[in-house]
Amino acid sequence: MKAKVNGVELNYEIAGNSEKPWLTFSNSLATNLHMWDGQMAALENDFRILRYDKRGHGLSEPVDGAYSFDDLIGDVVGLWDHLEIEKTHFVGLSIGGMTAQGIMLNHANRLSSVVIANSMGKVAQEFVSAWQDRIDLSREKGMEPLVKPTMERWFTENFRKRETSDAQKIAEMIATTSINGYAGCAAAIQNLDYLDHLDQISGIPVLFIAGAQDAGTPPAGMQAMHAKMPGSEYVLLDPAAHISNVERADDFTRALMGFLAKH
Repeated sequence: MKAKVNGVELNYEIAGNSEKPWLTFSNSLATNLHMWDGQMAALENDFRILRYDKRGHGLSEPVDGAYSFDDLIGDVVGLWDHLEIEKTHFVGLSIGGMTAQGIMLNHANRLSSVVIANSMGKVAQEFVSAWQDRIDLSREKGMEPLVKPTMERWFTENFRKRETSDAQKIAEMIATTSINGYAGCAAAIQNLDYLDHLDQISGIPVLFIAGAQDAGTPPAGMQAMHAKMPGSEYVLLDPAAHISNVERADDFTRALMGFLAKH
């Protein structure tokens, strides 16, 4: 399904039990809503589930230019308004988890609980230049040269060696992500700066899920966010790299369900 919200056409899917609370999933950079396929079966009976493609990703409109987190937050809130969703649980991985932080700071009343996986609260200076290199490469040569190095960062070597269909599906998502969407979202990440504001958030149950081998959003950064939010919970998946909901699908889903059952 498509909806024009916040000036952009977003693709989304709704599944699950219409009598149950809303649960929203937000995808990582260079994937789409199907990155959450491994979580759906376990959750469909207990939640009404909204998945959407971030702007420039999947089947959502690949608008040009640098994106901001205000854009990405506005997209989600605009979609909620369009669908008349007053309140929802929210699960975001990587840039989805970064978006979650902004929603907590600016639209806390829309959230029942939040799960932030494999993310960070502030981008280090060395990452800013690394992201610029990736933006430049995508603009010059397209997405294909980014597939292999991204997969090497996103999954442990042992998982990659298994050559699972799940890993192949993620590789295809990277390759088919629009250049505008990748570069636009990467520009937002370059300006990420929520960490020092997280202690302003209260009253929202939060779970952090980290991957022990995640070099892009290391456990130390996840622990720093966790420390800023007294009462939040923290789970470390080991082994797991960046896309932990795929690499450790069952354990990720178990942690997610255990948390949601309390809230």
